[in-house]
Amino acid sequence: MKREIEVIAQSEQEAIEKAVAELHIPEEKIFVSVLGELSEGLNCKASFDVNLALEGKRYLEGILKALNIVYRIEARTIGNEEQIHYIIDSYENSLLIGVKGSTLEAIQTLLRTLVSNYSKDRLVVTLDIGGYRQNRIRQLEILATKTAKEVAKSKVEVKLPHMNSFERRVIHEKLSDWKDVYTESEGEGEERALVIKPRA
Repeated sequence: MKREIEVIAQSEQEAIEKAVAELHIPEEKIFVSVLGELSEGLNCKASFDVNLALEGKRYLEGILKALNIVYRIEARTIGNEEQIHYIIDSYENSLLIGVKGSTLEAIQTLLRTLVSNYSKDRLVVTLDIGGYRQNRIRQLEILATKTAKEVAKSKVEVKLPHMNSFERRVIHEKLSDWKDVYTESEGEGEERALVIKPRA
């Protein structure tokens, strides 16, 4: 991922500081070159070129090392880093996953924030730990199918237990092509839940 901006500053150090403020990335990642002199100061180009998947991997390694956890991390990219998928495996998977995946979700949020700082583009960054997310997807798809069949037969809507946005999206996608039922999210914040409804 390469990005550059032009800044006007009184010195190269000031140009770096301005670039840090605008790009929101660490100073050591930024390279500054002087394009020319203007009446108001130096016209500088500030740029960086980083491997997003590698930056995310290093970030995760820092977290795991701080927790003194022995781990294995794999990073997969799709396209030109539009999608980055990280997989962690360790003897402490349950600790890293947390109750109902809460710790996993928190780590993923931090990871997404870090990676998004390097790019203006919309990136898809996901994290799985010990196969938890893949297993959860399978469980949710089974729940979606079973509940949808019941709703289609009874014509009575069913409100599912509270789920995070990832889990709701899995069910939305699983049932998006169904002719007999459709899904809607209701409520706000922690109370937001998914409802499977019969089509008229």
